[in-house]
Amino acid sequence: MATTRPITSFKALTFDCYGTLVDWESGIYNNLQPLNQQLADSHPLKNDRLGLLRALVRHEGLVQAANPTHLYHAVLAAAYGNLAAELGVSADDEAKTKFGLGVGDWTIYPDTLDALKRLHRHFKLVILSNVDLDSFKRTLEKQFQGFPFDAIYTAQEIGSYKPDLNNFRYLIDHCDKDLDVKKEDILHTAQSLHHDHVPAAQIGLASVWIERGEEIESVMGGDPKAYEDKVSYSWKYRNMGQMADAVDAAAKDA
Repeated sequence: MATTRPITSFKALTFDCYGTLVDWESGIYNNLQPLNQQLADSHPLKNDRLGLLRALVRHEGLVQAANPTHLYHAVLAAAYGNLAAELGVSADDEAKTKFGLGVGDWTIYPDTLDALKRLHRHFKLVILSNVDLDSFKRTLEKQFQGFPFDAIYTAQEIGSYKPDLNNFRYLIDHCDKDLDVKKEDILHTAQSLHHDHVPAAQIGLASVWIERGEEIESVMGGDPKAYEDKVSYSWKYRNMGQMADAVDAAAKDA
């Protein structure tokens, strides 16, 4: 839902985590190397970062749709095994489990932590993530250095995966009950147009697009032309640091 309100008039930023704050794509691609290395040099996906990521995302979505209550590490493990089968390479149970449990090793973007600290001066900060609680706990301890988010809501608690609107209904309801923040004072902040901005528009949440992909083309952000009639974000920034700069400037001028 597009808005003309000042960005500093909102009370809470609700974040997608993996892709927006955490470098999901590099983490996934690095962990796909055991499959990539088995591919023949002539294979069209050999060393094709975008191609392999798109294939993994496709399998991930299929597993999530078929098993909406499966924990994210199990979804990743199954997607990895299914991708291996599609590519005609091997992935035993140990390899699939290792891939699924790799979430906590994915690094945050260099600008993330400083930006969150600055944004926390102006807003309550909330996570709405498709991962399971244990995976997020590892990320919180290892990558975020225990950053004090005001609330964390995961697919495990909700029982479905974004872009299901149920996840956003849960977010709105719990921001109200847990933080006394009403729907109209939530600003959803995310990279993925498909997983976050489409449902945000459908349910009537104001939103910020964190584009990412500054150095390497992103597979998760999405092509804005393909989504222009489905999303209605009010602000767009290349990264979290740029957003924090804009909020600081707006607060100073207010």
